Amino acid sequence: MPRVSLEWPDGRRETVGVDPDEPLLDAAERAGIGLPFGCRIGVCGTCTGRAFDGGTRHVEPPRALKGRHLEAGYVLTCIATPEVDCTVEVGTDVRARLFENPWR
Repeated sequence: MPRVSLEWPDGRRETVGVDPDEPLLDAAERAGIGLPFGCRIGVCGTCTGRAFDGGTRHVEPPRALKGRHLEAGYVLTCIATPEVDCTVEVGTDVRARLFENPWR
């Protein structure tokens, strides 16, 4: 069972065990940890996180992410499952970075 360290921008950190083929969002909820979500099928992008130092895979096509987002480590926690122990940055700030306004 891979272990995932969830990290928030404010420094909070929680670790959860994720069963094979279990989406990270489901594992977090099972552990009593609330993460942002919307559709639960990889379309809306509300649950976007960013994986570091480990591999994850999506159990369904991640329609809310483009290739460049996937290459940068972004994942959809509603359909992403870890293959090894890893760290995933979570929270609404992660999704907001995907759509930053360059004119600010």
